[in-house]
Amino acid sequence: MAFRTIVVQVDNRKSAPARIDYACRLAVRDDAHLIGICPIPFANLAADFGAVATPEIIEVQRRYLAEDAERAKTLFEEHVRRAGVRSEWRNPEGHPATVLAQAGRYADVVVAGQDDPEDSVMSAPAGLVEDLLFAVGRPVLTVPYVGAPETLATRVLVAWNASREATRALNDAIPLLKRAEKVTVLSVNPRPGDGGDGDVPSADICLHLARHGVKAEAAQTQARDIDAGDVILSRAADEGADLIVMGAYGHTRLREQILGGVTRTLLDHMTVPVLMSH
Repeated sequence: MAFRTIVVQVDNRKSAPARIDYACRLAVRDDAHLIGICPIPFANLAADFGAVATPEIIEVQRRYLAEDAERAKTLFEEHVRRAGVRSEWRNPEGHPATVLAQAGRYADVVVAGQDDPEDSVMSAPAGLVEDLLFAVGRPVLTVPYVGAPETLATRVLVAWNASREATRALNDAIPLLKRAEKVTVLSVNPRPGDGGDGDVPSADICLHLARHGVKAEAAQTQARDIDAGDVILSRAADEGADLIVMGAYGHTRLREQILGGVTRTLLDHMTVPVLMSH
């Protein structure tokens, strides 16, 4: 089992080179096809500029976005050439989350970039990862804007609470877990009983992973007065984890998209890549 098609979000933010490099390393390891996508949100220009959206202003912005996409293409092509990755380039028009979600449905994983409040471009609007998580139906591997570790999913921390989202994320991550040197499945404040995490939290899911050839160890912790997201980040640091796997909790736009507290904490404060599924 391996990733065969990988989509990576490409833009001209400071964090883009590390993100593209991470996607290239994934593609090299699994001999995967890498698709670089830089969406061009031409259709949003009139709404973005409101009352001042004159034809002249719109045309200037269209030229800027087109030039921005060309710079992103050059950056992507430099990385894939050095890595020797089979790849293709796309820069379709449309809302970034919609474009990436459409492509991601025909891939195994989408590599995206964490929001950086100090470095935003129109082709990578704030909240893109959140929108993508709800729309794509595939795992989203988010790379921190501070950069990615040199190692590639060698020590993985899986956040487990026996939910639908956690189950999906863990199974989506099996191609990575099978190659990891160490996998820890962590239950934070586990619920007792058959309807919760069972008599031995994380034990059943570790048995499932073992049947896939993944050697995982179960761990649990009680942290009633500490945010569970902070517990996960702290444990990841203690373990020297270079990847976190967890379910993304929340409601879709039809219910006024709301992210759970743990999901929000990880998206805002991640220090290593995080693979999430919803």
